[in-house]
Amino acid sequence: MADATASLSNYRQAPRKVRLVADLVRGKSAERALTLLSVLPKRASEPMIKLIRSAVANAQVKEGLSEKDLYISAIAVNGGIVFKRSMPRARGRASAIRKRTSHITLALSRMAAKK
Repeated sequence: MADATASLSNYRQAPRKVRLVADLVRGKSAERALTLLSVLPKRASEPMIKLIRSAVANAQVKEGLSEKDLYISAIAVNGGIVFKRSMPRARGRASAIRKRTSHITLALSRMAAKK
């Protein structure tokens, strides 16, 4: 069961690109994920950092947990709304351009005690 969650709706980048960043941090501790994302040269890393910090803050308020006790138990990137635009083409035609958005949902859980 997740101790804290955070979500970002309608982030203006295609889900396929955001999933690359999400796959990198899935299952990692919150501290490790923030360290990895801070040096990652991807545009989605900045909103992902903010999302993880938001979930950590939610865990601190809700459960009184620290960042060291948490790991990313679930992260999902789903498609959001699609803006439809058109681009002029030859002979007066128009071709469709689909500007995609993403919904990101993140869940943090408490790490099991080491034996």
